[in-house]
Amino acid sequence: MREKALAFSGWVDRGMFWITPSMLVLGLVFSELFIRWVPAIPYLFAYITFVMGVGCGREHLKQVFARPFPIVLTLILSHLVAPLAAFALGSALFGASSPYTVGLVLFTVIPLGVSSVLWIELSGGSLALGLAMVLLDSALSPIIVPGLIEAFFGAQLSFDTLHLMRDLLLMVVVPTALGVVVYERSGGRFKQRAGPILLPISKIFFMLVILLNAAGIAPYAYELRGDLLSVIPAVLILVALGYLLGYYMPLLLGQKRPETLVTVSFAAGMRNNSLGLVLALGYFSPQAAVPVVLAILVQQPLATLHQFVLRKFKPYPLKESLHS
Repeated sequence: MREKALAFSGWVDRGMFWITPSMLVLGLVFSELFIRWVPAIPYLFAYITFVMGVGCGREHLKQVFARPFPIVLTLILSHLVAPLAAFALGSALFGASSPYTVGLVLFTVIPLGVSSVLWIELSGGSLALGLAMVLLDSALSPIIVPGLIEAFFGAQLSFDTLHLMRDLLLMVVVPTALGVVVYERSGGRFKQRAGPILLPISKIFFMLVILLNAAGIAPYAYELRGDLLSVIPAVLILVALGYLLGYYMPLLLGQKRPETLVTVSFAAGMRNNSLGLVLALGYFSPQAAVPVVLAILVQQPLATLHQFVLRKFKPYPLKESLHS
């Protein structure tokens, strides 16, 4: 059983380049079949985060907050540099007041994506740093998101912060805390013993998350299909820019540890797009949702491509915990 689980886990690692787009296509094509299961996404994420958390102890988190520069840099890249780039790109292509420009900026101001944590772990990044970034950024989002939207467009908005915090507790805080407790109680040995079973299940759940996210946005993608082609180049550029900035800016600022580069690049490239979709549809015209819908579609495939490039041209060893 252990050998089969390890073999499956390795197969998923090697196959993410085609598994990710396959899940997206399945979710879009068979949306009516899967859309009823979309509410399960937070619970799937909770399990994934717990599995990541059992590889992380209190000392790991203390070390992260003792050297906060990567966290501060990620927040600056994600919520200052990226929004300015989005506004400039949108203004150049569509005009400053275009709903497409609003959507591009909205994508950059929403919180970091929880799914970045799994990509960070799969790619040999710092799990503790990734968890800390997602947790802190989500906690700050009730201030960051309305503030930046008002600064760029003069629009005042509010959103269900209670719902966001509840999702944050379910998907990140509680599973991480439980994982850290298990790590401490077992002296870090639990993941070594149970990892060959826990990790493959977490990867199955992650594939389901991609599939269900695609199923959830399929009705919007179909309704807005006439606008998608005109906006997709801008979205591809913006999402790719997040990964590139996240990798090269730390390098330029002297942060040369591979795991830091991997962590910041995935964190800066991925967003909580479901919140962006809610805000776009709730406060702006439907066209403002187009960049967010596209971002949901391209974010995971570009993460797969980013991981492939990292492994191909910047080789580094994966963490032992992934294969133990």
